[in-house]
Amino acid sequence: MHAFDVLGDPVRRRILELLAEGERTSGAVTAVIREEFAISQPAVSQHLRVLRESGFTTVRAEGARRLYTIDAAPLREVDVWLERFRGFWEQRLDALGTELARGKRARRLHDGTQGGAQGGGNRSAEDRTAGKAKEETPGG
Repeated sequence: MHAFDVLGDPVRRRILELLAEGERTSGAVTAVIREEFAISQPAVSQHLRVLRESGFTTVRAEGARRLYTIDAAPLREVDVWLERFRGFWEQRLDALGTELARGKRARRLHDGTQGGAQGGGNRSAEDRTAGKAKEETPGG
């Protein structure tokens, strides 16, 4: 089964998310998946089998328990495949970062000129509001 066929299923993606937090027993995985997806224990076992057979997870026996963990090799293969596409979203994220920085800079300049025009100097709007409240308080 191709890696994207495996990852295309939301149940299997959720299982991998759980295993990304650390090794878990099949019972612990099953309990979470049954609650979140309302599927049977045999269905969860089938998803675990697909993940194991496709190399995304490994399992080890500890007495009667089966402990599952992620095997990162198939994920690295997916990462290598995605590498050719990263430029598309990284450019957009860089552009977004630039626009956010421009917006922050413009707000700082705007706040600084308004504060100076009101005689507030470099005080923030919150400081100016607190000072005004104090002036209006009797005995303040």
